Amino acid sequence: MNEFTIVAFMIDISIISGLLLAGTILRAKLKWMQALFLPASMIAGFIGLAFGPSGFDWLPFSDQFSSYPGLLIAVIFAAIPIGAAKVNLKEIIHRVREMWSFSMLLTLLMWGAGALFGLIVLVPLFSDLPSGFGLILGAGFLGGHGTAAAIGEGFQYYGWDEAMDLAMTSATIGILIAVLGGLVLVKRSTEKGHTKFIQSFKDLPNELRTGLMGKTERTAMGEETVSPSSIDPLVLHISIIALVIGVSYWVSDILQKAIPAVSIPLFSIAFILALLFQVASRKVKADEYVDQRVMERIGGTATDYLVAIGIASINITVVVDYALPLALLFLFGTIWAYILFRFIGPNIFKDFWVEKSLFGWGWSTGTVAMGLALLRIVDPELKSKTTDDYALAYIGVAPFDIAIVTFAPMLVAFGFTWVIPLVLLVAGAIIIYVNRSFGLWGRRKLDQ
Repeated sequence: MNEFTIVAFMIDISIISGLLLAGTILRAKLKWMQALFLPASMIAGFIGLAFGPSGFDWLPFSDQFSSYPGLLIAVIFAAIPIGAAKVNLKEIIHRVREMWSFSMLLTLLMWGAGALFGLIVLVPLFSDLPSGFGLILGAGFLGGHGTAAAIGEGFQYYGWDEAMDLAMTSATIGILIAVLGGLVLVKRSTEKGHTKFIQSFKDLPNELRTGLMGKTERTAMGEETVSPSSIDPLVLHISIIALVIGVSYWVSDILQKAIPAVSIPLFSIAFILALLFQVASRKVKADEYVDQRVMERIGGTATDYLVAIGIASINITVVVDYALPLALLFLFGTIWAYILFRFIGPNIFKDFWVEKSLFGWGWSTGTVAMGLALLRIVDPELKSKTTDDYALAYIGVAPFDIAIVTFAPMLVAFGFTWVIPLVLLVAGAIIIYVNRSFGLWGRRKLDQ
């Protein structure tokens, strides 16, 4: 990559912004895109891929274009803890233990099974395949392009340059599987009468199809916590994120010089520093001037740009070189995700197992946004409290999720690849055993 320039950055952002606008319009106008529930960011990414350097090469993306996901994932993770409401740990444990168990099992079993499948099936079949290839499944399916960017960056540090392209491809395919497979599951669930809030797949609100909110369905993006006469509220929130990211780069540089053999991803440092910032602001009673919804919108903005840039920057040549092992990995991932949907959800959840399991299907194959989109189909008014429970449960899931993404590339680089699936799958088995021991497993017969 040539030296980073602000001019190239502005040109890249203006092009991808135009593609995001085009994607929004196409989603609003084309019926077949509405039927697929493709997000505008994904449509923008496909257009960028087709007309960018890997396609017709009509769009003048710069050489630094593919480096943006590493920064955007840091923004996303930094926005998570800042402005978060204070929670009662005991209340969380009692209220969301089902969702925590479910989320942990999806996380551990998807990452673990993918890594194991790569080691026992793909690596022996394809002799030149890296030993960590199976982790590409979890990198893309479990967290989407954000996690893909994070783990791709980690592998790149240890010399596997193609990992970023493969992870972004996995995330893209994962979203397609999340949407297409999810729609099939929704249709089957409604036909069998398993859903609690809708009777037919046709009973979908128009905003879910077009992506445009009517005047009566619109909600506020956030609150003004400071007077614009002093500083614009949005500038305040962006300044906090920018400060955290800047300090994260500084800390990352210090750590890299101090421990050159070990790479701590930028997003991990950003998350920890953002958490410390939130604790400090709460101590001095300044946290009330940080609005969580505004922070969520900043994180959502970074996510949309990351998805679009991530897809548009995929190197097709790399994907073609790994086409067969990728296809086998994605086939296994799809079957495994369905097994988890069919057997974990019904055994864990006492109420609304279909709604909550569909949400799990969406984020375990694509992103949380895809899970929410599927949930809104079967639970338009969110009466199952699935999102509320997940938001609380994620507090207990996030450390494990971040640890996997942070240390998996390191373990692979140091030759401890087998440790990853063994630890993750054993941990998943322990969670199932504990749930069974306390009578929290086997809620209903699977044919109900």
